[in-house]
Amino acid sequence: MKYQQLENLEAGWKWTYLVKKWKDGDTVTKYIDSSEIQTAIDALMAIEHEPTRVNQWIEKHMSPALDNKLKQAIRAKRKRHFNAEQEHTRKKSIDLDYRVWERLSQKAHELDATLSDTIEYLLSEANRTESASKQVDALKKDLSNLLDI
Repeated sequence: MKYQQLENLEAGWKWTYLVKKWKDGDTVTKYIDSSEIQTAIDALMAIEHEPTRVNQWIEKHMSPALDNKLKQAIRAKRKRHFNAEQEHTRKKSIDLDYRVWERLSQKAHELDATLSDTIEYLLSEANRTESASKQVDALKKDLSNLLDI
């Protein structure tokens, strides 16, 4: 396996996942009776900082329907955690309006490049245009100074 499993860290992620699901109104326990559900939830809330007990709670009380989703969520979290350790694998995000994303996507398609490569290309083109513009302005100024003499 590429990513190391860290029991204590993952137990915290599991606890957070279960509490979030419960707060969102999802069924996290295997019980039907509301008093049993509340007892199990109270026990879950009390063991936030006890990783071994979180895993025991999951084995004893968690809904079987949630098992696969929990495993997938923890696997994804583990991957993001280890990828975040290095700059080149860390996930980055930017907020784009749809129309901007659409234009960027079209440009990327024209260039046959990724969105990241297209952004780099557009930035380098903008820098080249800016430096060329500065050179032209400097030449105009120099020429103007020569003609004024």
